[in-house]
Amino acid sequence: MRTDAVHPGLSGLEEAVFRRIAARPQVSTAQQLTLGMVAAFGAVLLGVASNGLATPAEASVTLSPFGPSNPLAPSTLLVGSR
Repeated sequence: MRTDAVHPGLSGLEEAVFRRIAARPQVSTAQQLTLGMVAAFGAVLLGVASNGLATPAEASVTLSPFGPSNPLAPSTLLVGSR
């Protein structure tokens, strides 16, 4: 393929791509900042709404690995019921 001639449709392709990129409308810094602020505000509102609508979870029994009454400790599981 290295020795084959370049396809005629590929000549000038790079320049055409750069012309199309340059022709696209540019977004101003103020517009970018406004969009970022709206997105951040929306994220905060979504976080507050998702946390506010959730029902509070009941306190569960915490298992401490070194506590005296750990029902899942291997020593209590191996002894069995007495």
